[in-house]
Amino acid sequence: MSVFLLDGKDMTSREEAYCVIKTAMQFPDWFGSNLDALADCLGELPKDTTICFVNTAILAENIGEYAEKILDCFRDLSEECGFQLIEKK
Repeated sequence: MSVFLLDGKDMTSREEAYCVIKTAMQFPDWFGSNLDALADCLGELPKDTTICFVNTAILAENIGEYAEKILDCFRDLSEECGFQLIEKK
């Protein structure tokens, strides 16, 4: 079982958001820092993975509407692939 913590307060820009996600989730070097690459990597997670994404409201303050696109990617892939996503504003 893998548990990952993502903190929106550490994501001060789009670029930094992807950097934090890549590092925290131990994504491979080929991770392309975009929504397609995020979906590809999330799609490979085992079902016994838990992702706790905290301070999502701060993420939205930092990067605006793009925060919802990132969060939607996590939500959609969680439903599709079966890993657990916990969100806290």
